[in-house]
Amino acid sequence: MPSPFPGMNPYLENPALWSEFHNLLISSISQKLNPILRPKYRVAIEQRVYQTTDGDSLLVGVADVAVQKHQTANNQETENIAVASPPATALTVTIPMPETVKETYLEVRDVATREVVTVIEVLSPKNKRAGDGRQAYNKKRLRVLGSLSNLVEIDLLRNGKPMAILQNDIQSNYRILVSRSDFRPKADLYAFNLQNPIPSFLLPLRDTSEEPIFDLQTILHDVYDRASYDLVIDYTNDPVPALSDTDQHWFDMLLQENALR
Repeated sequence: MPSPFPGMNPYLENPALWSEFHNLLISSISQKLNPILRPKYRVAIEQRVYQTTDGDSLLVGVADVAVQKHQTANNQETENIAVASPPATALTVTIPMPETVKETYLEVRDVATREVVTVIEVLSPKNKRAGDGRQAYNKKRLRVLGSLSNLVEIDLLRNGKPMAILQNDIQSNYRILVSRSDFRPKADLYAFNLQNPIPSFLLPLRDTSEEPIFDLQTILHDVYDRASYDLVIDYTNDPVPALSDTDQHWFDMLLQENALR
């Protein structure tokens, strides 16, 4: 069954599905673009690795150590010995543990020179929350923006703080930023909501190259279908994270029209 939504499927934002969906989407973008861009360019899947202790890490349980008292062989011998009061009972607490985070992204490279022509990022939840994940991504983002590489930044997550732009009053569920190296500090922002199809755009390359249309909507629908997400998504429940009141009515009507509620 195809996705019932015209654009982003909000159920895919659920933390239980997002990591798999993110990896499948990255892989599918690579597979879609490579035949179009060859032989001049190749799309490579790269990985950003960092450690975080920002409180979102999975905690590793450590077994308690049981300490037994040694019984005295002769209780009579200890009757006249002063015994110190036992210490206060220890509380079981949780400490932050370092977690190694691996985030995949794409680089369009010139085959002849190996230069990175365009970086394609699909943001993860950690990129949009304060902490190590956002700091690591923002450092990479600034490095790309200060280089001769183009940047395509895809944000398909309603939760979290959008990445910085100077016009910070723009409100939307999702957004795609296309930053061309020769046009900075100006960039193209495609802001769209749950009710909208994902906008298509031209993939920025070098000046002399013909730029292909980046149809992310078709790629996403294909990922949904090939991964059989219809078998694991329960459309009788609301998505996680929750929808805004504005979106909820439209959402309920759409699912009813598709006989999913």
